[in-house]
Amino acid sequence: MARVDVTIRGAGIFGLSIAHACAREGARVRVIDPYGIGAGASGGIVGALAPHVPEGWNAKKAFQLHSLLMAEDWWADVARIGGADPGYARTGRLQPLPDARAVDAARARGMEASLLWQGRARWDVIPATGTAWEPHSPTGLLIHDTLTARIHPRMALAALVASIRAQGGEVVTDGADQGQVIHATGTHGLTALSDHLGRNVGGAVKGQALLLQYDAAILPQLFIDGLHIVPHADGTVAIGSTSENTWGDPTSTDAQLDALQATAIAAVPALAQASVIDRWAALRPRAKSRAPVLGPWPDRPGHFIANGGFKIGFGMAPYVAEVTADLVLTGKDAIPDAFRAMAL
Repeated sequence: MARVDVTIRGAGIFGLSIAHACAREGARVRVIDPYGIGAGASGGIVGALAPHVPEGWNAKKAFQLHSLLMAEDWWADVARIGGADPGYARTGRLQPLPDARAVDAARARGMEASLLWQGRARWDVIPATGTAWEPHSPTGLLIHDTLTARIHPRMALAALVASIRAQGGEVVTDGADQGQVIHATGTHGLTALSDHLGRNVGGAVKGQALLLQYDAAILPQLFIDGLHIVPHADGTVAIGSTSENTWGDPTSTDAQLDALQATAIAAVPALAQASVIDRWAALRPRAKSRAPVLGPWPDRPGHFIANGGFKIGFGMAPYVAEVTADLVLTGKDAIPDAFRAMAL
């Protein structure tokens, strides 16, 4: 590649999504990651694209909603250009309601959703029907939201790489910075930004998840006491994840995954006979705000940041990609002030 307009450091979900968006606008892009594609948090297995509760509305929730609503067309575009399936489907989600207070809160949130979600998705309280894929609910009622989607993280990264390369871009392990430079390097990038600013702007949280061989591909996700149970298109079900602030080996798995599996089986006994086919662990970047960190790198002209997608990186990625590509290529700045490095 003779000319590079945009160099992106980091081949995780933010870096590859931005590269796709920039290449689609005609830029020559190069993604550089010495560790390879999806070597960190983005190489996981869960892929729950779930909304925040529709209350206490703020810039983060509004940004996420926009991204979730545009995701189906955005991922279809990735698949069309590169010819690879990212494993996306908007299958919805079920959550049990433990008591009357939870039922009242859920109904109030449903009213908020009817206003905030633009009539394009629903948050309803529905009666349980007793099917094998429904979690037990003490009240006999469930939350059903139609906004939640799923994506297969590893398939999605492969689809983005295929799209980038189909548009003449590169994904490599080494190379020099050329053109505008975007730093999407996860936990390493948050450390570098903290050092640059002389204050802590975020760090790492370890997560663990596991993958079962169980075909529930067309069924909704389940969310039970903070646990995601996500059916994927390839006949697997992901269960995750932990949030650990202390660890030894950041990529090791342990008995905490056994506890997650036990919780999932208690909620959905049909999973009891499903075999475990993968156990995964990695460090996930979490900014102090728990929102993405986007925009210009302070005091480094021509350098930009796309980081900190803690737990919501895949859900945020379509809109992160579009606003970052607009900023870098045209100067149009639609990034919320709360996402900027100087706001941390």
